[in-house]
Amino acid sequence: MSVTDISRCVPHSGNLSCAARSTEGYRLPVTEFRWPVRVYYEDTDSGGVVYYANYLRFMERARTEWMRELGFEQDALIRDTGILFAVRSASLEYLLPARFNDRLEVSVRLRARRRASLVFEQVVSREGDVEHPLCIGSFRIACLDAASFRTRPIPEFILKEIPHVD
Repeated sequence: MSVTDISRCVPHSGNLSCAARSTEGYRLPVTEFRWPVRVYYEDTDSGGVVYYANYLRFMERARTEWMRELGFEQDALIRDTGILFAVRSASLEYLLPARFNDRLEVSVRLRARRRASLVFEQVVSREGDVEHPLCIGSFRIACLDAASFRTRPIPEFILKEIPHVD
């Protein structure tokens, strides 16, 4: 059995929040990924709270970083394999406001793996306060052919790196 370096990983509800890499190069599944976000003045509206559409931006960045943690750069996928991932549907519920200079965490949790899409649940909360979510989102991300924008099965080499969902 190899020793796993989890120095970059943060335990959260019994899960690791990043992909831990063992000394033998084996990657543990990412069951929940968390990405930090700082609220800048430009993220807020005239009322001093985060403008609602910016939660979508925060969640998009977290999903991109989740893919990067798995070893996939989206520009390289387009260039090298001719595929891209695009939001097919999104649903958000706004619960509490975030304000200028807040430190937030955006979680990414895979809920379903389908032949040509992935379903995610994402939560934005204040850093260290996951008990009081600010915004909850559900996203269906489709795998598309980069040239035709038609749905395409997720390649096997990507599915090998994406954890199975119970």
